[in-house]
Amino acid sequence: MEVESFVSRTLQLLQEEREAEIEETRSWQEGVSLKDLQSKGVCLLKLHIGSQRTGLYGRLLVVLEPRKHVGTGILPSNSFGPGDIVGLYDSEGCGPSSQLGTGVVTQVTQVSVSVAFDEAQDGFCPERDVLYNLMKLANDVTYKRLKNALNTLNGYSGGPASSLISVIFGYSEPGIPLQLNPIDFFNTSLDESQREAVSFALTQREVAIIHGPPGTGKTTTVVEVILQAGKQGLKILCCAPSNVAVDNLVERLARGRTKVLRLGHPARLLESIQKHSLDAVLAHSDNANIIADIYKDIDRAIVKMKKVHDKGDRSHLRAEVKELRRELRTREETAITQILKGADVILATNTGACDDGPLKFLPAGHFDVVVIDECAQALESSCWIALLKARKCILAGDYKQLPPTIKSQTAAAKGLSLSLMERLIQKYGDTVVRMLTVQYRMNSAIMQWASEMMYNGKLTAHVSVQGHLLKDLPGVASVEETELPLLLIDTAGSGLFEMEDSDEQSKGNQGEADIVALHIQALTEAGVKAKDIAVIAPYNLQVDLLRQRISLKHPELEIKSVDGFQGREKEAVVLSLVRSNRKGEVGFLAEDRRINVAVTRARRHLAVVCDTQTVCNHGFLKSLVDYMSQHGEVRTAFEYLEDATPENYTHKPSKEHRKESQAKPKEVLSTKQKEKSQPAKKKETEHRKAPGIKGAVAQSRPKSTHTSMRDGDAVNLATEGTEIEIKHNYEMLKEQLLQLLKDTNQAELHFPSSLSSHDRLLVHQISEGLGLGHKSVGEGKDRRITVFRVTVEPQHGEPDKPFQPAPATDSVEQMSEEGSQKGVMGPAQVDLKSLYLERMQREQAKREEKAQAVSAQGGPAHVQSSKKSKHANKGKASKAGAAEIAAAATADDDFDTLIDAVIKADNVCASTKCKASVQTLGQLCPFCNRRYCLSHHIPEVHGCGDKAKAQARMRISKEGVLYAGSGKKEKSMDPNKKAYLQRKLDAKLKDLATQRKAKPKEKEQ
Repeated sequence: MEVESFVSRTLQLLQEEREAEIEETRSWQEGVSLKDLQSKGVCLLKLHIGSQRTGLYGRLLVVLEPRKHVGTGILPSNSFGPGDIVGLYDSEGCGPSSQLGTGVVTQVTQVSVSVAFDEAQDGFCPERDVLYNLMKLANDVTYKRLKNALNTLNGYSGGPASSLISVIFGYSEPGIPLQLNPIDFFNTSLDESQREAVSFALTQREVAIIHGPPGTGKTTTVVEVILQAGKQGLKILCCAPSNVAVDNLVERLARGRTKVLRLGHPARLLESIQKHSLDAVLAHSDNANIIADIYKDIDRAIVKMKKVHDKGDRSHLRAEVKELRRELRTREETAITQILKGADVILATNTGACDDGPLKFLPAGHFDVVVIDECAQALESSCWIALLKARKCILAGDYKQLPPTIKSQTAAAKGLSLSLMERLIQKYGDTVVRMLTVQYRMNSAIMQWASEMMYNGKLTAHVSVQGHLLKDLPGVASVEETELPLLLIDTAGSGLFEMEDSDEQSKGNQGEADIVALHIQALTEAGVKAKDIAVIAPYNLQVDLLRQRISLKHPELEIKSVDGFQGREKEAVVLSLVRSNRKGEVGFLAEDRRINVAVTRARRHLAVVCDTQTVCNHGFLKSLVDYMSQHGEVRTAFEYLEDATPENYTHKPSKEHRKESQAKPKEVLSTKQKEKSQPAKKKETEHRKAPGIKGAVAQSRPKSTHTSMRDGDAVNLATEGTEIEIKHNYEMLKEQLLQLLKDTNQAELHFPSSLSSHDRLLVHQISEGLGLGHKSVGEGKDRRITVFRVTVEPQHGEPDKPFQPAPATDSVEQMSEEGSQKGVMGPAQVDLKSLYLERMQREQAKREEKAQAVSAQGGPAHVQSSKKSKHANKGKASKAGAAEIAAAATADDDFDTLIDAVIKADNVCASTKCKASVQTLGQLCPFCNRRYCLSHHIPEVHGCGDKAKAQARMRISKEGVLYAGSGKKEKSMDPNKKAYLQRKLDAKLKDLATQRKAKPKEKEQ
């Protein structure tokens, strides 16, 4: 690539990016409401001043907070960050006329934004009792600096960076490495890959790249490189695209004896490193007193000028002020130059190393090495601002994580998003790169997926972290949640659909937010500190939903977008992927590097909440689901939300998905159960501080649980995207239950509490399919299942015998054969009529027992019962309830009699005690499919209230709107269309009226 073509193309793409930014800012101020601006994350409304003080070397520091008496007191999700230029406006709007001042963001928390203002701004004096709006402003200074750097590169010749430019653009190959003496490392704990990277960076002549995947100690390695270069007497310019990254390096370098100097606006710096800024060093230098005296002399001269009326004296004072300012400028330049030359390492952002800043006081060949950290996140044009100042560069970063933020998608697609680091790796490969391979952050189970998918399987976990879990933290109990490095919570089929905001720019999922909150509750109850947990969501709307749900209870818990967590880490990370729709759309979740960043923030525990049926339509996300299903615990949304409504997807799966579904068995189960089925390998904890989320759910459920799901329904609740081959385990459970059917001497089968949640679910489903009774008892890890036979009361003098109903569909013939051989009733022998009547008789018997118990207590109920019995004895025509009518039929009745009884029961209200007829006027319940009278047709009245609530919840989660009244969306007609249809109807009625003929009168006889 030639320099000229690169510069011309990049300038064109930068212009497109600049126009996109200007257009976006203009649309914000003109065509978008303030509420929409806030939802986009670029504006904060109705803020008041929490505190203000003078600091940061003469600048006013103002802390802005939301109104605490309105709402939650938590800031909505936003994109504000340290270093952003913002405008302060009155509460009426964010237009130019209402702007009060501009400042620089110094700190952003979930409850406040700190902004530094220059006190020199005329008339700027914020008041505490006034509300303000805050909005991000477009900054054209950066664009001008990038443009100037590219133009300088295009005409560069004869400077210190000539050989570097030649290698980067392919005019020449990298030079032969230098020969160095053995290195005496400052940090003796560096691993072998880090030591090799340090040696490689020091010996390369022009270009060296340190590729540091997450948690591999990239910053530690870069600091060692800088210290070793400083030890050799080299002058180093160290840059990074963000102020946070630069401040991180300053903190690490300042611990040693290296003289570091931080350039930049003090408001953009961390408070802990402000003493290393140029302003602070200049304020404490030897020339500081002289400069202060000159300022005082200038002020006194200006005061005298205002009082003197003689023109000669005023001219003399004006000349004196001019001379004092010239002396002030000279002394300041001398002091700054002296400070800059005395520093071993000068640090600044990429754009802060420009020629119109303090570095203009240094000679052209002052720097020997330029180090650019987080190079993969920077535009290549911004890197050239610093690269033109030295003959050698060392680039560090990870091009497998998030790329530079670009607003123009067209410019990004044309190559503006391609970083210098990635371009050089594509050009030269391993000859200029050294990769760090030992990571010190993640449990090996969390690390392995990223290693295989992004880093060719080269990463290894250090022995200190490879097996660490949340339970190893001080004060954390050993419960199921703290013993899991990987947890996948699948919402497929649960009806927890995504919702969109008004402008369709962001998405949320209330159901996933509820599940995340329950999981956070389980972790904190187990002793995990909220500050050690992070919740990551890809959409701002979901971030807002999560903050509303969690932040009040756990204010120290961080909830941010993926971009806000790059470069960060937490002990536990909960990731909500949000997307759940019938079309299988995943949006910008298809950005592989974004998912890589989200997953690799976790140290000991990673929980992913997602709809696997939606996200598995993307190959990269499917690989994550498959990995977590194979190496972690898989749970369904039904284990967390009791009112989740099952939904069946109707969208057509992809060809690849269909092929894999045909090639693998339907029975799906987490392989984690293999480990749990061996209790000897796992030491049970006797004392636990918290029962865990599953225990909490168990407490809220009835002790006896009978699921209505059949054997083949397991695939609907399990993770379809995983499709792991575990048929052997499934058949093992089924074989045990079939053995119970065969052995007439065994009445019950007790399963151990070591079964996983999916094992217990399968036992319920298989038992239901085989007609066995089943119940769950216990809580948390002590929860276990007991399966028992269902016996039928003997009729017509027959001896007692266990009833064996039809087995699962995949073994009907087999069970029929076994039944004929062993004397067990097969499917052909089942009398459906007897079963129905027997069940109705049991229900009637229960009602009679309850009535007798009430009547035995006396009182009005007893009187009423007596009246009813007397009334019945008189033989009056009293209508029976539906259950009583059906129970009145006996097994001896013929089929027609039974049909008549069922029809008669269907014409009576299905409510237990109601005898009203519904043959003419009745209402069918959509939940239980029974007919009720108008007094009992409401679901909450006849017992379907929970199902109605679940359906309403599913509808709200799906559409994101709570409608008044019936709960259905109002579909009002357009007035013009309504008027048109009314005119059409009137014309039609008029035509019909003219065609109407009078009916002839009958003749009288």
